[in-house]
Amino acid sequence: MDLPIVIKDLVNAQNQCDSTAFANCFSETSTVFDEGRSYKGRNEIKTWIEKAGKEYNAVMKPLHYEENENQGVLQAEVSGTFPGSPLVLYYNFEFDEKLINSLKINS
Repeated sequence: MDLPIVIKDLVNAQNQCDSTAFANCFSETSTVFDEGRSYKGRNEIKTWIEKAGKEYNAVMKPLHYEENENQGVLQAEVSGTFPGSPLVLYYNFEFDEKLINSLKINS
């Protein structure tokens, strides 16, 4: 599957529990929406993914990717120590240059 570099970097950072590398995939003013909450800017995103990583040990396996101009949708199987694991989740991206400007995660 042909993924943009920033998405490959995001998946690798997630799977290696590297919250700094994960946050660096986002623009300074980016927003993540997950489980009814939003996280704004790299610092909040880093804190969110670091906490989630410690709590759930989540690993992503990309299944499908579609892109249209500055938007993309990644379908991924996510497994870890959370109820219902593994789950198939959809990562809805908006890009700003080569970084992620917005991410909405849903099932």
